[in-house]
Amino acid sequence: MEYQIIKGEKVPSLGLGTWRLSGEECARSVERALALGYRHIDTAQMYANEREVGRGIRNSGVGREEIFLVTKVRTSSFSHDDVIHSTRESLKKLQAEYVDLLLMHWPNPSVPLGETLGAMVELQEEGSVQHVGVSNFPPSMVEEATRHASVFCNQVEYHPYTAQDELLDQAKEMDFLLTAYSPVAKGRVSNDATLKEIGEAYGKTPPQVALRWLIQQEKVAAIPKAASENHLRSDFDIFDFELSDEEIKRIFTLRR
Repeated sequence: MEYQIIKGEKVPSLGLGTWRLSGEECARSVERALALGYRHIDTAQMYANEREVGRGIRNSGVGREEIFLVTKVRTSSFSHDDVIHSTRESLKKLQAEYVDLLLMHWPNPSVPLGETLGAMVELQEEGSVQHVGVSNFPPSMVEEATRHASVFCNQVEYHPYTAQDELLDQAKEMDFLLTAYSPVAKGRVSNDATLKEIGEAYGKTPPQVALRWLIQQEKVAAIPKAASENHLRSDFDIFDFELSDEEIKRIFTLRR
């Protein structure tokens, strides 16, 4: 496993995203992922699968302290009291005393940013939450968020076909994690000629090349979703090769 260092803390560069995983499949995927060596698990109140994620963690036998666990507050729970209440509910479902990272899932202009982040900071101060952050925030809103809390992360859609230059620069400058969801562009990278060609030199698939490209970038982590053991294995099999600077630049030219 490789890590990004954010505000002095090591975060596993590759995690499991659980969006659209539910029921037994979700619990099994989390358990399998942890057995394979994943140590970063991402969920959200909106995914309605926190209970299953918690079960997968428990069934894995991996110590809670070894896992970087992330959940997100749904936009309808952004008022102060709802943040506190819904996060306590999340912890119950996850069977966890704390989460490593709590994010605001999307911007919601109808609730002041300071109110939501203020409540999240209270949870941080009592130890229920280690770090706080945001998701799907543009650079200007990240800037605003930092006036209310120490922002640890901004989780956004990021893959070879999306440009996130401004957020990448901001992440480096302000020392926060840019977590890439949909890192293989919902499977679209699989048929990419450039990624195929680069991958052939290493015996790797286009999705593996896309994931490697992401985690080689400073302050970037990737959270691909996977259910089957083969898929989980394949996504995790990216730590035995390294892309050259030239290959990284080539992949940057794929942006649309």
